[in-house]
Amino acid sequence: MLRRHFLAAGLALAAFGSAFPASAQSKGPVIGVSWSNFQEERWKTDEAAIKAAIEKVGGTYLSADAQSSPAKQLTDVESLIARGAKAIIVLAQDAQAIRPAVQKAVDEGIAIVGYDRLIEIPQAFYLTFDNVEVGRMMAREIQKAKPEGNYVFIKGSSSDPNANFLFQGSIEVLKPAIDAGKIKNVGEAYTDGWLPANAQRNMEQFLTRNANKVDAVIAANDGTGGGAIAALAAQGLAGSVPVSGQDADRAALNRVALGTQTVTIWKDARELGRNAAEIAIKLAGGAKLTEVAGATAWDQGPSKAKMTALFLKPVPVTKDNLGVVIEAGWAPKAAVCQGVAAGKVKACD
Repeated sequence: MLRRHFLAAGLALAAFGSAFPASAQSKGPVIGVSWSNFQEERWKTDEAAIKAAIEKVGGTYLSADAQSSPAKQLTDVESLIARGAKAIIVLAQDAQAIRPAVQKAVDEGIAIVGYDRLIEIPQAFYLTFDNVEVGRMMAREIQKAKPEGNYVFIKGSSSDPNANFLFQGSIEVLKPAIDAGKIKNVGEAYTDGWLPANAQRNMEQFLTRNANKVDAVIAANDGTGGGAIAALAAQGLAGSVPVSGQDADRAALNRVALGTQTVTIWKDARELGRNAAEIAIKLAGGAKLTEVAGATAWDQGPSKAKMTALFLKPVPVTKDNLGVVIEAGWAPKAAVCQGVAAGKVKACD
C-alpha cells in the first residue's frame, strides 16, 4: 500500500513537472514574440534572426501568431506572460488595441520591445528603421524617375503609425514640387491590414477615377506595391509607371530587375531581428531602457510620448545597385534575376 502511494506520488510529480514548459529549465531567459501575422515573406527572416540570437545565450524562444487579429494578439501577449516570458517582442497589428496587454506586461515587470511598429507606451523600447527616412528614400527615387505628373499614394494600414511616418517622409520630399504644381496628388488611401488585395483595389479605383492618367505610385511597402502593380498590369501600364516599395522581399527585387517596380527599401531584417533579441535579453536581465547601446530619446509619435528608441539605417535598392542584396546573401541571384534578359541588368549578368 505504501509502495503504491509513493508510486502514485511519483507519477503525479512527473506529470506536474511536464506541465511546465521546457523553457522553464533553460539556463537563459525566456523571450516571447507576438507576431501580427506571417503573411509577409520578411517575418520568416526576422524570426530566424531572433531565434538564433536567443538560442546563442541558451535562452528559450516562445511565439504566437495573431493572424492579423488585434483581439487575438491581446490574448497572445497574455499567453506569453503566463508561459513565463521575461521579455516580449511585439509586432503590433493595431498600435492602440495592443496597449492593454502591453501595459499589463509592463505592470508585471516584463520588458517590452515594440518591434518595427510603434507602441506608444514610454516603458516599452521602440526598435525600428527610420521610417520617415524610408518615406523620403521612396519619394526621391520615384521623383527621379517621374519629376512631374499625377501621383498616387498607396499608404499602409491606418492602425499602424508607420504608415503615417512613411507618408510624412514622402510628402516632405515632394512638397516643393506639389506646391509648384509640378506634381499633383490624385489619390491617397490607407491599405487595411497592409493586404496586397486591398492595395490593388485602391489602385484600381484611382485608375478608374483618373481615366488611367496616373504617372507615379508611392506604395508603402512591397506588398502594397505588388498590389498596385497588379492593377497597373491589368491596364497595360506595368513598367511605364514608377512604383515604390520597401522590405526588399524576393518578389519585389525581381520586379525591380524586370522594371515593373522602381525601388524597394532594404531594411535588413536579420539586423532588426538580432537587435530585438539582444535588447530583449538585456532588458530581461534587468537593464534599463537607456542602457541599451545606441538608444536615443524620441518623442515624434502621435501623442508625443517620451520614448526610448533605436533606429537602424535603411538602403534604397534600384536596378542600378541590385547587386548589394545578392552580395549580402539577402536574396539569391536566381530569385532576383528570374526572367531577366541577358544584358538588361548588371547584377544579373
